[in-house]
Amino acid sequence: MSSNNLSSGHRAPNDPPGQQLVRFSLDNEASEIQEVESVARIPRNRPHSLTINTQITRGDDEHRQAITRDDAAVLAESSIPRRSLTSPRRRGRGLSLRSQPFSRDIQLQGEARASGADNPMHSATLTPPTVATVELATLENRNNPTQKPRSTVSRPQPPKDSKSASLVPQSLPNYTEWTRKQSEDIGFRARALYQVFRKKILRITEIPPSKDGRHIPLVHDVRKEQLNDERTGRHFVNNTIRSSRYTLWNFLPRQLIAQFSKLANFYFLCVSILQLIPTLSTTGTYTTIVPLMFFISLSIGKEGYDDYRRYRLDKMENNRETKTLQMNSNGKGTEDPGSWVSKRWRDVKVGDVVKLDRDDWVPADLLLLTSEGPNGIAYIETAALDGETNLKTKQAIPMITEACNTMEKLVQCKAEVVVEDPNIDLYNFEGKVKMSGETKPLTNTQIIYRGSILRNTPSCIGLVIFTGEESKIRMNANKNPRTKAPTLQSLVNKIVIIVVIFVISLSVFNTVAYQLWRNTTEKRSWHLADSSVPFFPIFAGFVIMFNTLIPLSLYVSLEIVKVAQIYFLNDIDMYHEETNTPLEARTSTINEDLGQIGFIFSDKTGTLTDNTMLFRKLTVAGTAWIHDLDIRDDGGRQMLKSKRRKGKKASKKQQPKIISHAGILATPRKSYGDCPRSTVPDSNTGQEGLRRNSSQWRSSALPSRPQLQMSTRELLRYLQDHPHKYFARKARFFLLSIALCHTCLPETDEDGEIAYQAASPDELALVRAARELGYVVVDRDVNTIYVKTFPNGLEDEPVTERYEILDVIEFSSARKRMSIVIRLPNGRICIFCKGADTTIMQLLRLAALAKQQAEEVARRVSLRRSIEAQEVIRRNSIHRPSIAGPSRNSMALNRLQPIRDGFDEWLRDREENIDLSSADGGNLTPRVSGQYGGSRPVVNRHSIAFGELPKAPIEQDTSEDLVDENLALDDERVFARCFGHINDFASEGLRTLLYGYRYIDEQEYAVWKKIFSEAVTSLVNRQEMVERAAEMIERDLELGGGTAIEDKLQKGVPQTIDKLRRAGIKLWMLTGDKRETAINIGHSCRLIKDYSIITILDREDNDVEKRMAAAILEINGGMIAHSVVVVDGATLADIESNETLTTLFFDLAILTDAVICCRASPSQKASLVKAIRKKVDKSVTLAIGDGANDIAMIQEAHVGIGITGKEGLQAARVSDYSIAQFRFLLKLLLVHGRWNYVRTCKYVLGTFWKELLFYLTQALYQRYNGYTGTSLYESWSLSMFNTLFTSLPVIFMGVFEKDLSASTLLAVPELYHRCQRGDVFNIKLYFGWMFLASSQAMIVYFMMHTLYASPFVVPDQGVFAMGVLTYSVCVTLISSKLQLIEMHNKSVLALLSFILSVGGWFAWNIIFSAVYRDNVLYNVRDGLLHRFGRDWTWWLVYIFTVATCVLLDVAFITVRTALWPTDVDTFQEIEKIPSLRARLEEAASFELQQGWQKDKGKGGDSARQPKPRKLYTGETSSPTTMETMEEGRRALHRDRDEDLNSDEIPLERSSETAPRSSLHQPSMERTSFTVSGAEYEMLKRRFGSIKR
Repeated sequence: MSSNNLSSGHRAPNDPPGQQLVRFSLDNEASEIQEVESVARIPRNRPHSLTINTQITRGDDEHRQAITRDDAAVLAESSIPRRSLTSPRRRGRGLSLRSQPFSRDIQLQGEARASGADNPMHSATLTPPTVATVELATLENRNNPTQKPRSTVSRPQPPKDSKSASLVPQSLPNYTEWTRKQSEDIGFRARALYQVFRKKILRITEIPPSKDGRHIPLVHDVRKEQLNDERTGRHFVNNTIRSSRYTLWNFLPRQLIAQFSKLANFYFLCVSILQLIPTLSTTGTYTTIVPLMFFISLSIGKEGYDDYRRYRLDKMENNRETKTLQMNSNGKGTEDPGSWVSKRWRDVKVGDVVKLDRDDWVPADLLLLTSEGPNGIAYIETAALDGETNLKTKQAIPMITEACNTMEKLVQCKAEVVVEDPNIDLYNFEGKVKMSGETKPLTNTQIIYRGSILRNTPSCIGLVIFTGEESKIRMNANKNPRTKAPTLQSLVNKIVIIVVIFVISLSVFNTVAYQLWRNTTEKRSWHLADSSVPFFPIFAGFVIMFNTLIPLSLYVSLEIVKVAQIYFLNDIDMYHEETNTPLEARTSTINEDLGQIGFIFSDKTGTLTDNTMLFRKLTVAGTAWIHDLDIRDDGGRQMLKSKRRKGKKASKKQQPKIISHAGILATPRKSYGDCPRSTVPDSNTGQEGLRRNSSQWRSSALPSRPQLQMSTRELLRYLQDHPHKYFARKARFFLLSIALCHTCLPETDEDGEIAYQAASPDELALVRAARELGYVVVDRDVNTIYVKTFPNGLEDEPVTERYEILDVIEFSSARKRMSIVIRLPNGRICIFCKGADTTIMQLLRLAALAKQQAEEVARRVSLRRSIEAQEVIRRNSIHRPSIAGPSRNSMALNRLQPIRDGFDEWLRDREENIDLSSADGGNLTPRVSGQYGGSRPVVNRHSIAFGELPKAPIEQDTSEDLVDENLALDDERVFARCFGHINDFASEGLRTLLYGYRYIDEQEYAVWKKIFSEAVTSLVNRQEMVERAAEMIERDLELGGGTAIEDKLQKGVPQTIDKLRRAGIKLWMLTGDKRETAINIGHSCRLIKDYSIITILDREDNDVEKRMAAAILEINGGMIAHSVVVVDGATLADIESNETLTTLFFDLAILTDAVICCRASPSQKASLVKAIRKKVDKSVTLAIGDGANDIAMIQEAHVGIGITGKEGLQAARVSDYSIAQFRFLLKLLLVHGRWNYVRTCKYVLGTFWKELLFYLTQALYQRYNGYTGTSLYESWSLSMFNTLFTSLPVIFMGVFEKDLSASTLLAVPELYHRCQRGDVFNIKLYFGWMFLASSQAMIVYFMMHTLYASPFVVPDQGVFAMGVLTYSVCVTLISSKLQLIEMHNKSVLALLSFILSVGGWFAWNIIFSAVYRDNVLYNVRDGLLHRFGRDWTWWLVYIFTVATCVLLDVAFITVRTALWPTDVDTFQEIEKIPSLRARLEEAASFELQQGWQKDKGKGGDSARQPKPRKLYTGETSSPTTMETMEEGRRALHRDRDEDLNSDEIPLERSSETAPRSSLHQPSMERTSFTVSGAEYEMLKRRFGSIKR
């Protein structure tokens, strides 16, 4: 059905009454879906629940059966669970919109539409385009069953001219009312009241606005007077900036608050106060307060040192130097009225005049006065501010430039500048300048902000208007960054509360029991007369006795653990060799947060991209070419596929498996004009074929797509051999268009090399590509461009041609194109125009035909993308059984066989991306099989401009050659192929442009020139007049061709994003760049899939709330494979100003797969991070960036990562962790972050477990001493329990535990979900461990009491002997469980910990037994050496008790693993199978390569590694065999064919295992040779699977 032919909503005959109908219509040719009906049942008694009943009707029974089978999860009637709106668990979490108010809104909209209003519900822009449309049908009124059905509404594209100043939600009134009521709850009011009190207590006052702006005179003598701020009455703020978190005044108070916000610390403070009261403590007076103060002082000192490092970096920036104007004291009459002197940045003041030289950083916000650039223009790089790589052009007001272009004029200039008050808006500026009675407005064009860099301009002069913290970049920064605390702390605080309640309850129980014992026993005991203790002292004594159930060592040892974890973060795999930059951790407080990340907020420029633009592809006359001069094979570099393992020295048969590194390496590009003729590939040589079937370059967005385009090397060869063919003429003229249509300025350095200065990196890439293709721009001035070409071949002398520049129509965001009018050397006038494909298409002479072909291409592409989307939905709907391995006790080979058989397919299914490129109608690039002959003589030509030789016939040779000449003559086919190529380029993440041209006669140009001159000199509506004039000449263009530019990503970014997505982490890209650029990068880095539905929110469309509502319904309907939301900063500002829109936006953002926010200011980035941090329950956020504009969001997130990139170290110095490349984030999170989280969780659980195990025996002993508080253990031994004898087991587990290997965690990112869900540490798991501790404590105590203390006559039945026995069992059990049972990564360190802990305890007793003097309370002297130590009963009870507790622990683990196995249990067993472990290492080889290469460099052995697959050739036709050292790896790969990526197949000749005849055959050495595609197919049929 057509998107414009929409059926009206109606009630189905079998629909029960009281239901409301929401109808979706999908015009999907791939699946022939005709109608989707979604019935939303809203029962009367459950107004906040919503049930979705989805039915899909297909065009035929076959499709109906297929959809029932494949999409069962979507089609079956299912109830959307009432899950928390902000639950981060999964996307299918139900409708985010509140059902009842939202349903009423839809009902009201239906009534409005029935009355004739055309109000589109959801007109989200779809990029890539799809045919899918969504319509909302009637919501039937339950009170009026006879109501007429209301019409449905499609999703048309809204008109672009509909603008609104702000977004006001009018279509969802009930939802708005619901949001308003929610904002008036008690919590909201409490937070508002808290802010009021906070401002009053801290005396925070808002600075009032100035009356008419800030007045700054130009020029004044700053030595005589300093300007004042009229808002405060004081001097303007200085130019010092501070990114450190604390000052000398607030450091100690803020740290004390932060330390005692940990409930355990506050608990210890209360206990220490009780201990200081005389006669209350039974464990000493200062045993708690002294270590508590020491620990808190240590933590405060560490935070202070970290912040001091930030202060030192701030100091370095504040001490930079710049040049400022200093007026001479002699006044105006001197020969030198002023001079430029160096001044530190911190001393720069408002009103200073600053001079910047080329490549200087801007020290403060400046008003541009004059520039030495062309036409007074200064080129400014603002990547650190807004992320844009394009240089901004800043131009001073001509009146000011004229008055300040010399030192004398500058000193005598009398003007006043009035600017707006400091604010955060980076994209708008208001001000004015008054001079000689004339007033001129100031805009952003005249302002240069701090953090920018002066580029391509010799020097400029500016007036300081804002300094320090009032500059724009600092106004967008977080002024009061919060003190970060680990998210695990909140859970620990809850457990502390539970333990405190338990301690108080236990103390109350023992106190009451003592009262009962006193009444029954104590009063009858004559020796206890008059020894009663009142209630409070005995209660306080028990509290002090049991207070160590929350051990102080919990935090002391945890700090040691975290510092040790920092050491292990210095991983060789996260070291950037090119810049010598390792990972640097600036804090250890939040190590475990790295293992719980749910949202990543990333900058674009310098974080995802490499700030490098490369010309990659072009299409001309219907043929596409790839420009891969920078791509070469790295024959010497080899990539290991698995880890080298220790063992015996490997023989030649046991060398590690290596693969040729298939990656691409950037080499310096050379111009073909600078290369000799012999470097062009020759068709007759066997070394390098003229044509390749596939380029080595791979798209980062679609790496599996083969690059079938021919190389530009072949294009140049063809142009030289066939200079007068029609295609050659078209191609040369297109290359000339690239060389002429730009604004770049060539510069020649001392070595004679030409460098280009460009305002845009795109233009720089185009001009460099033209140079590499033989069209070298050697010089340019205002009116001429000189181009050096090679018309007679590269061996002959070049020809330099002069092109006269008549006019330049610059690019603008509204026009989306630029044009240049050129007079060619033959005298003809031609306009060259380049711009967006949709824009140029409308300007073509055959625009109607072009539009028709573009629509046909879009239809085929939409069909393919729909199929891809359906395939993704099908995959997601299939509930594959998890890889459930056998229990820990069952390791039989037959039990492991199901894992072995399906593991490789399971892993590849998650690694592969869906790309059905063949579904769009076949390959658009013809591959002609014929080869062309040698070179032909090249005719002498004076110019290469297309059409300049009227006497030379245009060759229209249609012979089969490298290109199809008939195709070049057919406009319809050229359009179809060109638009197909452009679409393919865009889907690969390349930035595309179309070129057009038209010849203009002299008369037409003269008329237009007059109109254009009036437009550019107009003082009113200049921009509009220029655009209208441009439209007059930019018409009836001929299609020149198309280009594709690659915004080079950092190495490994797409793979990293794919694995982060598999790990359940949602990535938001927040950038200040343009929307089109952000979307292109989204495609190239795979943040946007080729089949993604992109919902663009734009304030100009005036229906943002309806788009968001419809998008939420689509996502929850389960019919979207991958959704992306794109929003710009202006729209986001309007959304944030309205509470209803804010709630709706975050509802959508949490549901969608990715979010791209473009044109975002630093403060908006921070606000988004803060909103997600607070709105999404139990989510952990991470912000990563490299520029000053990323500081605010880095400080706002739970974890801040700084990239030490090209934009400086501003972000790195305030971050929590800094890395050199985005790809290192993968191992930091999935491996080290997960390890640290698991280690910390096990440490906390182990600590609470051992404390309850040990001190519960004390509580059990109270029954036998009358609940008097007598300790079972000697006081010195008791005080050393956590310090000497049980600290190493928990510390070693917290430092060295690795439940899974790094290769497993990187190969299967889904294992990260376990940490995100909190399965490693939660209340349920805590109670499980505590139940185990209670059970073991009872076993320990009662076995001691029953088997040793009661029935037998033993040499020593005293309290000390019983205490040492219980103590010994506890120490041994703690070391056994934590080091031998719980610790998966067992090593010699575990044994060392066991020996030191257990052996240390017995050594302590031996020494104690010999030297103890105070032998009154406990009979310690000679106890172990001469009494119970020589009693075999004591040792038998000790051994039997330990064995019983260990067996109980193992039994619990065995039952849990057998009945409820986790993914960790499964993969721990998978790692034990050599073949599966090797497969995991292969899947993670890219991330672990650097560490493996280091091991290889050390000469490590790898005897266990499999050999490379070999192909044996000769007279025999036996199939291919592969020798490995492990049988499992052969079974895994026996039937697996490798992907076909290249035509160069290294074949290994060997005689080691090939079948031999009885005659001796000479051995053959290993050789490599190149075969064609046909030869490869023949070899494959003959020898089987061949690794390419």
